[in-house]
Amino acid sequence: MDPHHYRFHSTWPLPAPPAAVYAVLERPDDYPRWWPQVRSATRLAEHTGLIVIRSALPLALTATLRQTRRDPAAGVLEAALSGDLHGWARWTITAGGPGTLARYEQDVFVGRPLLRRLALPGRPLFRLNHRLMMRAGRRGLLRRLEAV
Repeated sequence: MDPHHYRFHSTWPLPAPPAAVYAVLERPDDYPRWWPQVRSATRLAEHTGLIVIRSALPLALTATLRQTRRDPAAGVLEAALSGDLHGWARWTITAGGPGTLARYEQDVFVGRPLLRRLALPGRPLFRLNHRLMMRAGRRGLLRRLEAV
């Protein structure tokens, strides 16, 4: 196992129709408005942007996202990441129960030198940091969906 490699999975049950959830998630420029750990999202080109995230740890990560798949019919949004993190991230939106299941998957390698040096001792903290970020993201998305 490469200590610099991470795979994350989160599933968010949401009490909103899949189309409404997809409509919010397909606008990463708006993420800072509802997801507190997304500190900024700046569009660089039509399908490329720069995102800065920071969760509980006092460390901000910067990544360039390039859209690689946008398929509203399948409910898929996917982006390639480069910068402090290299790899990909994907949202898959499906009907689930009375609402929607939003599944987030991320497969990344740490590129930032400090994070690479802390890979082994920091791994449990990095994973916890990600869980806290995802929990706050779900709460923020719930509030955003109520406002829409």
